Amino acid sequence: QVQLVESGGGLVQPGGSLRLSCSASGIIFRLSTMGWYRQAPGKQRELVADITSGNKSNYADSVKGRFTISRDNAKNTVYLQMNSLKPEDTAVYYCNAKRVAIGAYWGQGTQVTVSS
Repeated sequence: QVQLVESGGGLVQPGGSLRLSCSASGIIFRLSTMGWYRQAPGKQRELVADITSGNKSNYADSVKGRFTISRDNAKNTVYLQMNSLKPEDTAVYYCNAKRVAIGAYWGQGTQVTVSS
């Protein structure tokens, strides 16, 4: 059974930092593109960042220079380091795993709230 479990969300002040983790099981992690998406109330889910099996990363313009995605294949875990957080970053953050011609899977999400 495929399972993606996010952790690390919480409440932080503007300008603060947070690191999200996503632990995966039931997939061939090293062959999967891993991604972080977010969804705020009343908005569509959007890509924040992803990282391929070859360690190539991609970021939304809104987070470029502030967020860093990384992966540890030995631990089947993908991370999202979030710095210089803004209130606009407030959302539920979801982990995603994807393999071409196989499919995609989602975690349950973790809440990130940026507020003073």
